[in-house]
Amino acid sequence: MQAVILVGGRGTRLRPLTETIPKPMMPVLNRPFLEHALQHLRTHSIDEVFLALGYLPDVIEAHFGHGANIGISLRYSQEHEPMGTAGAIKLLQEYLKGTFIVCNGDIFTDLDITKMLSFHRERKSKTTIFLTPVENPSAFGVVETDHQGRVRQFLEKPAPSQITSNWINGGIYLLEPEVLEEIPRSHHFMFERGLFPNLVDSGTPVYGYKDHPYWLDMGTPQSYLRLHNDLLHKDSLGDPINYIQKEAGCEIKSDALIKGPVLLGRGCLIESKATIQGPVTIGSNCHIKANTSIANSVIWPETTVGSESVIEKSIVGRNVQIGSRVTIGEGSILADGVIVLDGTSIEPGSTFGPKEQIPNLTNLSVNTTLKGRK
Repeated sequence: MQAVILVGGRGTRLRPLTETIPKPMMPVLNRPFLEHALQHLRTHSIDEVFLALGYLPDVIEAHFGHGANIGISLRYSQEHEPMGTAGAIKLLQEYLKGTFIVCNGDIFTDLDITKMLSFHRERKSKTTIFLTPVENPSAFGVVETDHQGRVRQFLEKPAPSQITSNWINGGIYLLEPEVLEEIPRSHHFMFERGLFPNLVDSGTPVYGYKDHPYWLDMGTPQSYLRLHNDLLHKDSLGDPINYIQKEAGCEIKSDALIKGPVLLGRGCLIESKATIQGPVTIGSNCHIKANTSIANSVIWPETTVGSESVIEKSIVGRNVQIGSRVTIGEGSILADGVIVLDGTSIEPGSTFGPKEQIPNLTNLSVNTTLKGRK
């Protein structure tokens, strides 16, 4: 079976992290997010995947190649200008030969695709949309169905007074190739506001598949941290405090204090009296120096955290150099290559772009904390 993953977006809600890396390549448990998505597809007998590329395509293609290392045949389609979710699929029309699945490239889920496919075929559907329930549908596309699951109408980001259902479009679709004829060629065109409503209006069988799998849109820093929290607790099998997973070559000094759930990448060094309070993920070849405290955070590879520094509920990019006695306030983001000099205090919720140097607090006025861009 074939699949298409839409990975062309610029990841604007995750800036400045995505200024140097496309969102699908952001590490999740120290592996690219896209690698998790591809492995999930593989478990449901999907053996050929097309990646619809746009932003920083070379980074993705250089990492995955033709897919030999993950057991899936990978092919690439490049948008030279944004074509929309449906327009990107139109570019692949000649290669899609049977029922195929489309996935948004920022959705992490364990949806049972095999069961969804059975539902699709039983109802002889031409398009089946995965639906998931949420507490507040106002930020999503609400889908109304009849008792058999056939779609009656769509409400895109409805006002509270318009909400009649909490089942939203989950960004995963099964399609028959003939519906691609309804997508205009060489035009920006969306599934949500174009193809799907048009199919329903024309009487084409469009169904909603309702299920309650794990599902998370990884599109914001808050949801990125939440995803790590969820996955680390899931892997801990009910004993998160003692769940400490370390990859090859890690060195942890005997008097370091680590409370799970924690994942340490290969080659990490955790020095004396460092404290790590999970959920925490630390990438490969990171150096956490003595008396440092890290909690509820994600740290990307090749990063150094100086002695007596404090990081809480933050995201720290690749090859960041954090000096000694640094305090990084809750909710902060430091993109790749940031340098933080000794003694700096960073205000909660601050963000700093790639390779920014954050000066020593003594260079500023007394009692001043540093703010990044919001």
